[in-house]
Amino acid sequence: MDLRLRRVGGRLRTLLGGPRRTVAAGAAVVVLAAAGTWTAVADDAAPAVHRADRVMAMGDGIRIDTSYFTAGDSGRRPAVLLAHGFGGSKDDVRGQAEDLARDGYAVLTWSARSFGRSTGKIGLNAPDGEVADVSRLIDWLAERPEVRLDRAGDPRVGMAGASYGGAVALLAAGHDGRVDAIAPAITYWNLADALFPNGVFKKLWAGIFVNSGGGCDRFEARLCAMYERVAESGAPDPEARALLEERSPVAVADRIEVPTLLVQGQSDSLFSLGQADAAARAIKANGAPVDVDWIAGGHDGGDPESDRVQARVTAWFDRHLDGDESAATGPAFRVTRTGGVDSTDGEALLRGASADAYPGLGSGRRAIPLTGREQTFDNPPGAGPPAVSALPGIGGAGGLAQLSSLGVGVSLDFPGQHARFDSAPLGDDLRITGSPTVTVRVRSTSEDAVLFAKVYDVGADGRQQVLPSQLVTPVRVEGAKSGKDVTIALPAVDHELDKGHRLRLVLASTDLAYASPAAPASYTVSLRSDLSVPTAPGVTTAAAPLPAWVWWLPPTGAVAALALLLSARRRTATPPSDPALADVPLQITGLSKRYAKAADRYAVRDLSFRVEKGQVLGLLGPNGAGKTTTLRMLMGLIVPDGGEIRVFGHAIRPGAPVLSRVGAFVEGAGFLPHLSGRENLELYWRATGRPAEDAHLDEALEIAGLGDALARAVRTYSQGMRQRLAIAQAMLGLPDLLILDEPTNGLDPPQIREMREVMIRYAAAGRTVIVSSHLLSEVEQSCTHLVVMDRGRLVQAGPVAEIVGSGDTLLVGTAVPLEEPVAEKVAALPGVVSAVRTDDGLLVRMDAASSPAHLVAELVRLDVPVTSVGPHRRLEDAFLTLIGGSA
Repeated sequence: MDLRLRRVGGRLRTLLGGPRRTVAAGAAVVVLAAAGTWTAVADDAAPAVHRADRVMAMGDGIRIDTSYFTAGDSGRRPAVLLAHGFGGSKDDVRGQAEDLARDGYAVLTWSARSFGRSTGKIGLNAPDGEVADVSRLIDWLAERPEVRLDRAGDPRVGMAGASYGGAVALLAAGHDGRVDAIAPAITYWNLADALFPNGVFKKLWAGIFVNSGGGCDRFEARLCAMYERVAESGAPDPEARALLEERSPVAVADRIEVPTLLVQGQSDSLFSLGQADAAARAIKANGAPVDVDWIAGGHDGGDPESDRVQARVTAWFDRHLDGDESAATGPAFRVTRTGGVDSTDGEALLRGASADAYPGLGSGRRAIPLTGREQTFDNPPGAGPPAVSALPGIGGAGGLAQLSSLGVGVSLDFPGQHARFDSAPLGDDLRITGSPTVTVRVRSTSEDAVLFAKVYDVGADGRQQVLPSQLVTPVRVEGAKSGKDVTIALPAVDHELDKGHRLRLVLASTDLAYASPAAPASYTVSLRSDLSVPTAPGVTTAAAPLPAWVWWLPPTGAVAALALLLSARRRTATPPSDPALADVPLQITGLSKRYAKAADRYAVRDLSFRVEKGQVLGLLGPNGAGKTTTLRMLMGLIVPDGGEIRVFGHAIRPGAPVLSRVGAFVEGAGFLPHLSGRENLELYWRATGRPAEDAHLDEALEIAGLGDALARAVRTYSQGMRQRLAIAQAMLGLPDLLILDEPTNGLDPPQIREMREVMIRYAAAGRTVIVSSHLLSEVEQSCTHLVVMDRGRLVQAGPVAEIVGSGDTLLVGTAVPLEEPVAEKVAALPGVVSAVRTDDGLLVRMDAASSPAHLVAELVRLDVPVTSVGPHRRLEDAFLTLIGGSA
């Protein structure tokens, strides 16, 4: 019987009639190390997910670290290969793997070459490297008894992944005919076009690529030599383009014939919407179904819409892998639009617009006349100072591109280094969906010219200008000395301009993210056409329908319903500040957050605690305790389902003004590697739009203790120095409340000690620090107070000394180690809250009504060989006792 009764068989490839191609593995997959046990990762509301970890030999000494997830009964099921992004590992996709396993798929994840515990050199998805590894993984799946087969050696298998992982999904579909459906996200079609757009070197992203890969030595020798050659010259050569193109999906464009869901980010200066457009056109030309989804986020930050995207990917596989024709896979084209901020809760408003067919990047073009005389401007010596558009690595969770969607301008063009051409004020609202184009004439005093083209949305006052998605189009104009007409395809965006606004075309000679010629030159440009703007008239934003019951009510009932709705809206408005809490850095009361897909499951439930000035508070709990969810609610990134958070008396909502008094360091920070530490911090503060004097830069740097290293390029920093620079960034403006999530990750003991001193110095001036960390010994030395969470609930809160030495927890020494059944009997005794085995005996937590004497009597009755009883003195012991060993 099929694993899920609602699903039916079916083979879409048979309908397509495409030929089957299989890449020979060349060497059989050998399992070098297999997990001896299966680990259950589930709760009462979902089936247990079993995970098995294996290291597989791929030949030539390459070892690939894998994890295999299954759930439910033993019936055969389709398989899914989940690939991770560049610089990550298989652990990054574990959550999605578990969800897909619960949905009835056999899921295999792996760390690509050189990442995680896998060996080998980075080949950037080389056909004989990472792509061949995928084929060998499919070979392994074909031997699994729980995986559905289409024929011997051919499992029913799909692939999904983001960025680097999305590209290998596309490549595998082109190289191995056994791949049946794919869902690549925020990825590239042609890596040469992505890193060398129109012949211009995207130096910042290329540098981030190399750094996040662990340095040039971690790459194949040809790739390392290519990068160093292009980085030194500042311009790509034909050999560099060819090397990247042969490792890109475009190399197998005519061979990808499987159902493809393309998810691409609007907030993405690395892999633009144009990359997904090229993929969609090529795959559709092969006769395969293709849906396109433009999400709000991307490599530059913004909302990744993870839950919605994951649900759509699952539905895609339900339809095209499992044959469930009833699965709703969504529209052929969908775009997420940002419509400002909800005044009731401060959340950014995201709404979907859709079309029955993918419109491409040039649908419904409208000509917008521009005015402006011929203009001459300079490319300065050394190409500096550069203009600023996108800032890779600085976007963070919100993303500068998301700021632009909310009408905040953060770009910068220097006088004398650009030309501009304006439209008349718009007579009505205008929605741009796609890639505008314009033709200009370019003349240069040098043989070649490098220009950066962008279109601004200029406010009615003429002063405020916004660069949609912070994107520019670089273009190298060869043979420009005698003058040349050039048609420029500007960045693809989805952006609405209000009536009365203007469009402004800017052509600049420099951009921070790209390499410009170091030699000085003068450029002269003039218009040769109107600005052609795509409007995609077939894309519509559906209004939210009224509930059906409204239409059933008589007119008087409808009026009453409307009054109820309006009053409910007023009740959800932001609560007023509480003067009694004006000096309290943080008070959390009854805080709750449900899981998105399970109304009866909570990530955080009824959490309450208070933090005072000058405290360094440690937030502790095992994985899944709700610590990160709590911090995200505290920072206004997600909205709680119940309760409230008050910072200095003000209720927290996304975008709340009081958040300017909060600094945060979460999962590291990205820095521009070629800039110094000080330059990175100055650039970050400028991007916030706040006055320079409010940064208190020197004070933050003194606390961080970076010394002379501030003048050096960040690429020379050790991991510890990068962490301290990231915390210095969080301390800019000297926020009254500083939040640090795992600040000591990746640091060695001396660096951890330095980080401890940074936190203590910061709190010494009366400010407050909240730190989430898994290093219990470090928390014990750094923190003054603790909050311990388990399964979303508060277990205990108070000063460290009280929790470590609390009289309700006893360390019971025994003559011999105890078996688990004995510990369970002790835990069941009256007055005992929990009992956890240790190497030397038991940690026993007692309720307030019990006593040590009573416990000893009960232990003797159970024949426990007690040698000593006393209060424990280690935080680790207290932690294990408080959570009952669930860590």
